[in-house]
Amino acid sequence: MAIRNVVQVGDETLRKKSFPVEKFDEALGLLLDDMKETLREANGVGLAAPQVGILRRVVIVNIGDEDGDIELINPEIVEASGEQDGPEGCLSCPGEWGMVHRPQKLVVKAQDRHGKEIELPAEDYFAVAVCHETDHLDGILFI
Repeated sequence: MAIRNVVQVGDETLRKKSFPVEKFDEALGLLLDDMKETLREANGVGLAAPQVGILRRVVIVNIGDEDGDIELINPEIVEASGEQDGPEGCLSCPGEWGMVHRPQKLVVKAQDRHGKEIELPAEDYFAVAVCHETDHLDGILFI
């Protein structure tokens, strides 16, 4: 495992749409493991592959609860309800914060590192983190 450089705002990679993951292989596993280590080192809540310069639909979310690192490959929000507003920051935009409007609850459909389909409910802070990271996959920054 290795700590990767986090791409900073201004790098065009952050504004591009990511490609779906089609190969669930050792390289994907290495990317996921590196992203987890990078996220821990940066003391963040989530990290998307474009933030480490890889235009693939891969995110890691860890809100510091008992669930730990959640790996989402090719995530898609399939349900959303309720509303919440709150401050957000981003590892790619150090020192910047902003109020962002997000759903209170959602369901995200994705795949795990082996290609198995999963579906997870998310609410409150976890829902915010999932939305923030999936936005990165479409080239959207909270700013």
